[in-house]
Amino acid sequence: MLVDLARLEAVRWRNRALLLFDRVAMPVAVCDVYGAVLLANPAMAAECGTTPGQLRGRDVLELFRPREATQVERIAEALRLRHRSRYQVSVRWRAPGGAERYGELTADPVSDTVEETPALLVMLRVDGEQEARSAPPAERVTPAEARILALLAAGATTARTARETGLTIDGVTYHLRRLSSRWHAATRTELVARAYALGVLAPGVWPPEVSAE
Repeated sequence: MLVDLARLEAVRWRNRALLLFDRVAMPVAVCDVYGAVLLANPAMAAECGTTPGQLRGRDVLELFRPREATQVERIAEALRLRHRSRYQVSVRWRAPGGAERYGELTADPVSDTVEETPALLVMLRVDGEQEARSAPPAERVTPAEARILALLAAGATTARTARETGLTIDGVTYHLRRLSSRWHAATRTELVARAYALGVLAPGVWPPEVSAE
């Protein structure tokens, strides 16, 4: 009878603890010693734009990227030696809205006995946020200018560019001078670099192509 009452009381306290865990405003999770999420509260899940159930099994250090790898290495060694200090890691992560946030993860080893392999009670403190940077809009160029830039990026000469575009050599030179003046480019190499940076040419494509944007 006493055993049943003790179990009932333990269940009650467990349910109260879980209720408090869910309602606390600070992002909190329980992880195993390897960093896999066992339990997360809604505040922690919100930082990742998901639900607590979807975080289960995820690596907390993949969700919140350490800013210094050496911090993680020191913590891993301390846990291997069963040290029970409080550990702190500076982290960055991408918020649901796209902004990059930064802050600190605090991990406290917890277990019923000293010999038992501990779990980690992980709390996240948000220190700040950097607005998401959108890619620069493609520079408005004429179809002829875009084609000339793509041929130039492929290494075409002025004569070949003229043949490919149906322009005269003087016509190609005219367009290149206009682009060089507009973008303050001293050489053709600089022109090509600016074309990629401004989104006129599609990155990672060979032979060079005009961006679809």
